Amino acid sequence: MSFDTMLRPRSIAVIGASENTAKVGYSVLANLLAEGFAGDIYPINPTKDTIQGQKCYPSLEDVPGVIDLAVIMIGRDHVLQVLRDCIKKRVPSVITITAGFGESDEEGKRLHNELVHLVREGKITHMGPNCLGLINPWEKLNAAFGLPAGEPGHIALFSQSGALITAIQDWGASNRLGFSMVASIGNKATLDEVDFIEYLKDEPNTRVIAAYLEDISHGQQFMKEAERVSKEKPIVILKAGRTKAGAKAASSHTGSLAGADMAYDCAFERTGIIRVDSIEHLFDVAAALAYQPLPKGDRVVVVTNAGGPGIMMADVLEMAGLTVAELNEETKEKLAAVLPGAASIHDPVDVLGDARGDRYRDALRILVDSDDNDGIIVILTPQKMTDVEGTAQAVVDVAKDAKKPILACFMGAQAVEPGVKILQENKIPQYPIPERASRAMLEMVLYNRYRSRPPRVAPRYPVNRNPVLKIIKSYRSREMVEIGEYDAKTILRAYDFDLPPATLANSIDEAVRFGNQVGYPLAMKISSPDILHKSDVGGVKVGLEDAGEVEDAFELMMLRIKRKKPGAEIRGVLLEKMAAGKEVIIGMKKDPQFGPMLMFGQGGIFVEVLKDVTFNLTPLTREEGMEMIKRTRSYKLLTGVRGQAGVDIDAIVDNLVRVSQLVVDFPEIEEIDINPLMVGREGDGAFVVDARIIISKEAK
Repeated sequence: MSFDTMLRPRSIAVIGASENTAKVGYSVLANLLAEGFAGDIYPINPTKDTIQGQKCYPSLEDVPGVIDLAVIMIGRDHVLQVLRDCIKKRVPSVITITAGFGESDEEGKRLHNELVHLVREGKITHMGPNCLGLINPWEKLNAAFGLPAGEPGHIALFSQSGALITAIQDWGASNRLGFSMVASIGNKATLDEVDFIEYLKDEPNTRVIAAYLEDISHGQQFMKEAERVSKEKPIVILKAGRTKAGAKAASSHTGSLAGADMAYDCAFERTGIIRVDSIEHLFDVAAALAYQPLPKGDRVVVVTNAGGPGIMMADVLEMAGLTVAELNEETKEKLAAVLPGAASIHDPVDVLGDARGDRYRDALRILVDSDDNDGIIVILTPQKMTDVEGTAQAVVDVAKDAKKPILACFMGAQAVEPGVKILQENKIPQYPIPERASRAMLEMVLYNRYRSRPPRVAPRYPVNRNPVLKIIKSYRSREMVEIGEYDAKTILRAYDFDLPPATLANSIDEAVRFGNQVGYPLAMKISSPDILHKSDVGGVKVGLEDAGEVEDAFELMMLRIKRKKPGAEIRGVLLEKMAAGKEVIIGMKKDPQFGPMLMFGQGGIFVEVLKDVTFNLTPLTREEGMEMIKRTRSYKLLTGVRGQAGVDIDAIVDNLVRVSQLVVDFPEIEEIDINPLMVGREGDGAFVVDARIIISKEAK
């Protein structure tokens, strides 16, 4: 793959170059010329001798020199032939701007498949089709039909939406951010987000990788690469589609609660990706990460010339989960020596409304050198005595050598504009309101924590896979996908889940005999592959205290089932010794992109009412299992409140990790519900009371 010839070409062929200002072929050639690209440019158009003052060639074959990059902007029916010409000419990189492929009609889909085959056969590094093009300001390369390239910078941006790129470019230019690369990846026929993330990891001008994505093509591969790259460079993604339903309603509790967007959240958190929810948020975070050092901790000190905004900032910092720094005595003494007596030497540090640039500079130098804070936010509000430009320059001067982040919050509009320009020119992140500044600082803190995480280690338990293989094979042979409770529990028992004593009884005598052996109370449930929700048809009876109640329950259950489900296959009743404890649920739903996604939450019939659930992807570590439990609103109830004893949290974690191992070992499993898992007091363990497993129709 030749990314270098795409991003740093020595020669470019513009296929479909035009003199018509309304055509894309005009814009791309004009942009290349306007930016001052230093390499050779070969316009390709069989009907012209010159275009925009450049010698024109009828075809690629007629170009005398080597071509590093071809940009295609012709009718879709001619694109494949041009790609064949590129292969013949040994062109290593191609950008296909032409639309009308996989995103359109059946013919477009057919052409898309042929394009992919050609590109791979010719070993071409290919971007598109249906894209805006590519920009590399460091090389004065603008092979796109959007806006000017803008100034070079250290944020690389790629996007599925070409139209959005122009808006982002404009926003970036107005804030003087600068890009190391801007790429419109279009339909992602060959190059996708994984390829760009992999390449940008070692791209020397890129400090932050930013992206707008609507979907991810290869979820598992994406996670693997993103996790590797995030340890070196931050990845900031604006992912569209939060409100779309993830999949058609699933039959299990887990499936009905787990949407596709939740899987993206889990994947991003797992891999250290910073997920943002707007273009504004994207730039707020990317600018801070690209142009400021990372904070070592979460202690933030605020310097302000107005008490109210300082208090506002302190509030939003704490609400964001950051710590308002506690300044030590030495720092306060130094501040007192350079500030007026009425100034505040506590955090927020109030340098007063008449502060000029020198007063800000003195305070900032003291705080930069102090070890009682990890980052600084500078607030300025325009007052009568305010030196906006001098204060901005003071921030720039101090930030040059600072080893901690300094963010600016110059509040206002026209009155602070001269200072904001100075900040932007010197790449000091500037935010107009406290909420945006605090949010940017928070993302920096969280990203630094991610980089400091030890490597993930998912435990592996010794298990017996044979019963699982046998049961799955049996259900497949009968073309059944829903594994009944009895067989589901057999699978779980093979993976050393704790289950209450149980038996499958086909007669009253068998049921009574079991009860007399293990003791009471018992739970009785109908066993049938045709009945999923047993309680809806009278197929569940709990709290059976003696043999008489077992006999009555058996007779009544069989009578009701025959009346309500006359065609159902009845295998008997499942009898279990009842377990005491707190009900929770553990589940798994297979996400089509990222694989098995685990769920934990409040159990029993309340799971879909309260929806107090959390999710994570497999394979799961014990630490991640513990975090899933802690994130529920009911966590405090599990640990014990108002004199009530807590439950066995370690047992829940153990069950989560065992489910993770099971579904990783057997990709045939599409869904699991363990509902409820009955958790005893600390040290008493947890027992699977009810379980369902759904497998895929085809072998994985």
